[in-house]
Amino acid sequence: MSARPQSLQSRLSLWLAAQTLFGLSVICFAIYLVTAWNFGQKQEEELANKAVLVEHLLLEAEKGGDLVFLRHKLDDFFSMQDDVTLSISAGGRRLFESRPATGGKWMLRDLQVPWTQAGATTQLSVRLGVNTAQEAQLLRRLAWTLLGAVVLGTALVSLTGMWLVRRGLKPLKTLTERTAAMAPDKANQPIDASDFAEELRPWITQFNALLLRVQRAYVQLESFNADVAHELRTPLANLIGSTELALTRPRSNEELQTVLASNLEEVGRLSGIVTDMLFLSQAERGAPMRTRAVASLAAQATDVIDFYDAMLEEAGLRAEVRGEAMADVDAALLRRALFNLLGNAIRFAAPASTIRIEIGEESATEFALAVVNKGEPIDPAALPRLFERFYRAAQARDGSTRHHGLGLSIVEAIARMHGGRVFAASRGGETRIGFTVAKR
Repeated sequence: MSARPQSLQSRLSLWLAAQTLFGLSVICFAIYLVTAWNFGQKQEEELANKAVLVEHLLLEAEKGGDLVFLRHKLDDFFSMQDDVTLSISAGGRRLFESRPATGGKWMLRDLQVPWTQAGATTQLSVRLGVNTAQEAQLLRRLAWTLLGAVVLGTALVSLTGMWLVRRGLKPLKTLTERTAAMAPDKANQPIDASDFAEELRPWITQFNALLLRVQRAYVQLESFNADVAHELRTPLANLIGSTELALTRPRSNEELQTVLASNLEEVGRLSGIVTDMLFLSQAERGAPMRTRAVASLAAQATDVIDFYDAMLEEAGLRAEVRGEAMADVDAALLRRALFNLLGNAIRFAAPASTIRIEIGEESATEFALAVVNKGEPIDPAALPRLFERFYRAAQARDGSTRHHGLGLSIVEAIARMHGGRVFAASRGGETRIGFTVAKR
């Protein structure tokens, strides 16, 4: 199981505390190193100065040529220098050794100084040291002081940072409260982005746009539910009415067969609505095409015309295919879309006219299939709604008892499954409705 993610406030506070601890530690460590280096340089300079002074004393004693005089001079000098130690030996024999304070910490330097006595020159081994205990104590105090500064500074900055982070994230809390009060049916009251920080405005803008889409879907869903209830209510009322009427008195077999035939027609209509709604539901959930193959679009259109041959002849109409294209499609779905378009065109085409199925290249990435018929034009205000579910542009002439207004919605779903779109135009006594499929 993955660890539970921390809150944004906790994460920012911890990062600020960690950065503060690291930054202060680096700075204080650098201060300590620079101070220690300066103390070391000072001690080296002091040791060098003491070495020069000792060499000068040895030079004066050399003029006297007497070791007693040398010891006397050195005793006088080092009696007032508790922080300096000196040891002089020659040939393994200790000539002089100072008595500094005990418990010190010493920085030592060895020297070889020539000494002339009675005409003979001897190399004196000199060990000179300075006491660094005071500087070491100062460095320890500095280290503890800097450590305390790191701890206290980190704690202070962390607490201040937590307060600043909480204050900085307060607009998010306000935004959460505002979004919690929103609802799909209240999308007409979007959140005002100008009330929030600039960094939050793009998110608020996207949220308002999303809420608007949700509201549209919500309205469409309510309308769809009402339309479904309306469409199902009529055949169900017919079924109930005819059945109740048949049961009011004894009926002959012929009368009962007539009632059953009428009921069967209504049940068929209900089945058609349910089947179409199931298909649309699957298409909207992103159901893929069942089969795909490169097919001749003109051949599919010809098959559809052949299916409607009797209806065309009965209506006194003709149909033809113009154009050709090869595309990777689901042939069964493509024919279903053309069935719906051609069926609509037959219902509304002017008598003795010719219906055309036009196939051609719509753009560099799409092929277009359009069914064109002559007849009464469609109201321009109705064109954008032609592909809505249960919408009928001409209620008085559309044979609503047989057609439930889902045909063009299915066309749109099939176009979407093929990566295309739908279009409709009606002008000059000619109506053109169709869809596109993406080239493969």
